[in-house]
Amino acid sequence: MSLLLIDTDIASFIFKGSDYADPYLPLLNAQELALSFMTVAELFQWTISRQWGDRRLAQLEQYLSNYLIISVDQPLCRQWAQVRSDRQNLGRPISPQDAWIAATALRHDLPLITHNIKDFLEIPNLRLSTSSP
Repeated sequence: MSLLLIDTDIASFIFKGSDYADPYLPLLNAQELALSFMTVAELFQWTISRQWGDRRLAQLEQYLSNYLIISVDQPLCRQWAQVRSDRQNLGRPISPQDAWIAATALRHDLPLITHNIKDFLEIPNLRLSTSSP
Protein backbone atom coordinates (compact mmCIF):
# COMPACT_ATOMS: atom_id res chain seq x y z
CA MET A 1 0.00 0.00 0.00
CA SER A 2 1.32 3.43 -0.92
CA LEU A 3 0.26 6.98 -0.15
CA LEU A 4 -1.33 8.90 -3.04
CA LEU A 5 -2.25 12.58 -3.17
CA ILE A 6 -5.69 13.19 -4.65
CA ASP A 7 -6.42 16.40 -6.56
CA THR A 8 -9.54 18.38 -5.75
CA ASP A 9 -11.32 17.22 -8.89
CA ILE A 10 -10.96 13.52 -8.00
CA ALA A 11 -12.00 14.12 -4.38
CA SER A 12 -15.04 16.00 -5.64
CA PHE A 13 -15.99 13.26 -8.13
CA ILE A 14 -15.84 10.65 -5.37
CA PHE A 15 -17.76 12.78 -2.86
CA LYS A 16 -20.54 13.49 -5.36
CA GLY A 17 -20.67 9.87 -6.55
CA SER A 18 -19.94 11.04 -10.09
CA ASP A 19 -19.30 8.59 -12.91
CA TYR A 20 -16.13 10.60 -13.58
CA ALA A 21 -14.63 8.89 -10.51
CA ASP A 22 -15.01 5.40 -12.00
CA PRO A 23 -11.74 5.27 -14.01
CA TYR A 24 -9.78 6.28 -10.90
CA LEU A 25 -11.29 3.90 -8.38
CA PRO A 26 -9.13 0.88 -9.34
CA LEU A 27 -6.02 3.03 -8.95
CA LEU A 28 -7.14 4.26 -5.53
CA ASN A 29 -8.35 0.91 -4.22
CA ALA A 30 -6.29 -0.44 -1.29
CA GLN A 31 -4.13 2.70 -1.18
CA GLU A 32 -3.72 5.26 1.55
CA LEU A 33 -5.18 8.52 0.25
CA ALA A 34 -4.12 12.05 1.15
CA LEU A 35 -5.43 15.53 0.42
CA SER A 36 -3.64 18.84 0.50
CA PHE A 37 -5.03 21.36 2.95
CA MET A 38 -5.84 23.38 -0.19
CA THR A 39 -8.16 20.69 -1.51
CA VAL A 40 -10.00 20.68 1.82
CA ALA A 41 -10.36 24.47 1.61
CA GLU A 42 -11.59 24.26 -2.00
CA LEU A 43 -14.18 21.62 -1.11
CA PHE A 44 -15.49 23.70 1.79
CA GLN A 45 -15.64 26.81 -0.40
CA TRP A 46 -17.58 24.85 -3.00
CA THR A 47 -20.16 23.58 -0.50
CA ILE A 48 -20.52 26.91 1.31
CA SER A 49 -20.87 28.95 -1.88
CA ARG A 50 -23.63 26.57 -2.98
CA GLN A 51 -25.33 27.03 0.40
CA TRP A 52 -25.62 23.33 1.07
CA GLY A 53 -26.40 23.81 4.74
CA ASP A 54 -25.24 22.12 7.91
CA ARG A 55 -26.28 18.57 7.03
CA ARG A 56 -24.33 18.50 3.75
CA LEU A 57 -21.34 20.22 5.36
CA ALA A 58 -21.38 17.51 8.03
CA GLN A 59 -21.37 14.90 5.24
CA LEU A 60 -18.33 16.58 3.71
CA GLU A 61 -16.56 16.58 7.08
CA GLN A 62 -17.30 12.88 7.48
CA TYR A 63 -16.04 12.19 3.95
CA LEU A 64 -12.82 14.09 4.63
CA SER A 65 -12.12 11.90 7.67
CA ASN A 66 -11.27 9.11 5.19
CA TYR A 67 -8.14 10.98 4.07
CA LEU A 68 -4.82 11.99 5.54
CA ILE A 69 -4.91 15.79 5.38
CA ILE A 70 -1.48 17.28 4.72
CA SER A 71 -0.99 20.63 6.42
CA VAL A 72 1.21 23.53 5.43
CA ASP A 73 4.71 24.05 6.80
CA GLN A 74 7.63 26.28 5.90
CA PRO A 75 9.27 23.85 3.42
CA LEU A 76 5.91 23.48 1.68
CA CYS A 77 5.65 27.27 1.39
CA ARG A 78 9.09 27.36 -0.21
CA GLN A 79 8.10 24.57 -2.63
CA TRP A 80 4.92 26.48 -3.53
CA ALA A 81 6.97 29.59 -4.30
CA GLN A 82 9.29 27.52 -6.49
CA VAL A 83 6.40 25.97 -8.43
CA ARG A 84 4.76 29.36 -9.00
CA SER A 85 8.03 31.00 -10.02
CA ASP A 86 9.05 28.17 -12.36
CA ARG A 87 5.71 28.15 -14.13
CA GLN A 88 5.67 31.95 -14.40
CA ASN A 89 9.15 31.87 -15.94
CA LEU A 90 7.91 29.33 -18.50
CA GLY A 91 5.05 31.64 -19.45
CA ARG A 92 2.58 29.07 -18.09
CA PRO A 93 1.22 30.57 -14.86
CA ILE A 94 -0.39 28.18 -12.40
CA SER A 95 -3.22 29.08 -10.04
CA PRO A 96 -2.29 29.44 -6.38
CA GLN A 97 -4.58 26.52 -5.55
CA ASP A 98 -3.01 24.15 -8.08
CA ALA A 99 0.45 25.30 -7.02
CA TRP A 100 -0.32 24.33 -3.40
CA ILE A 101 -1.45 20.88 -4.51
CA ALA A 102 1.59 20.36 -6.75
CA ALA A 103 3.89 21.64 -4.01
CA THR A 104 2.32 19.23 -1.53
CA ALA A 105 2.99 16.31 -3.87
CA LEU A 106 6.57 17.43 -4.41
CA ARG A 107 7.27 18.24 -0.76
CA HIS A 108 6.14 14.78 0.36
CA ASP A 109 7.27 12.91 -2.78
CA LEU A 110 3.77 11.65 -3.55
CA PRO A 111 2.18 10.81 -6.88
CA LEU A 112 -0.65 13.22 -7.71
CA ILE A 113 -3.86 11.72 -9.05
CA THR A 114 -5.69 14.30 -11.17
CA HIS A 115 -8.29 14.56 -13.89
CA ASN A 116 -6.78 17.86 -15.06
CA ILE A 117 -3.25 16.97 -16.08
CA LYS A 118 -2.92 20.18 -18.11
CA ASP A 119 -2.99 22.17 -14.87
CA PHE A 120 0.22 20.48 -13.72
CA LEU A 121 2.33 20.16 -16.86
CA GLU A 122 5.99 21.17 -16.88
CA ILE A 123 6.52 20.92 -13.14
CA PRO A 124 9.86 19.17 -12.65
CA ASN A 125 9.80 15.94 -10.63
CA LEU A 126 6.01 15.96 -10.23
CA ARG A 127 4.64 12.44 -10.69
CA LEU A 128 1.19 12.62 -12.30
CA SER A 129 -1.43 10.00 -12.87
CA THR A 130 -4.68 10.69 -14.66
CA SER A 131 -6.45 7.34 -14.44
CA SER A 132 -5.96 3.67 -13.76
CA PRO A 133 -3.67 1.70 -16.09
